[in-house]
Amino acid sequence: MQPALAASDNYRYDTVHSQIVFSIDHDGFSRPLGRLHIAQGSLRFDPDDWSKSSTELDIDMRSLDMGDASWNDAACKTSLLDCKTYPTAHFVSTSVERKDDTHGMLHGTLTLHGVSQPIDMPFRVNRIGKTIYGLHTVAGFSATAMLDRTVFGINGFPNAIGHSVAIWLELEGIRDSSNNDKEHP
Repeated sequence: MQPALAASDNYRYDTVHSQIVFSIDHDGFSRPLGRLHIAQGSLRFDPDDWSKSSTELDIDMRSLDMGDASWNDAACKTSLLDCKTYPTAHFVSTSVERKDDTHGMLHGTLTLHGVSQPIDMPFRVNRIGKTIYGLHTVAGFSATAMLDRTVFGINGFPNAIGHSVAIWLELEGIRDSSNNDKEHP
């Protein structure tokens, strides 16, 4: 039996177990995958009233991993992500909608490459509970999004790199015991 959680529990993202994976067209030949790391972030989740939930996180753009150091460097140059000028991307939620017991829609604002745009992400609540060793209470989520890189001013190589970027987020938040000092029976 899972412990009952207090309304609007606070979590901090587990940056080791949280992943952002993306894919973008490469000249029609393939849709290579890349990965980014979450630098930091927090989550407030109310399992009874999802509309009281919120999240905010920073993405380390310099952590870009396309599987090749030269390719990573090329993607971080000023013609594309400009990781030196814009070392982080920032997401903050504006609202959360519950669709059913495990699915919802996260609405928010993504600031990427110095440009802020609204974004909607369907998500799934995977599990909320204690880890296998009982050390932490963890909330796990999966989400997806589709972005047009050009609306963020990322316009380099328009004939070789696609405009649409598919994004998958696998997120784990560790319950903040300083704000929630006891579990409820």
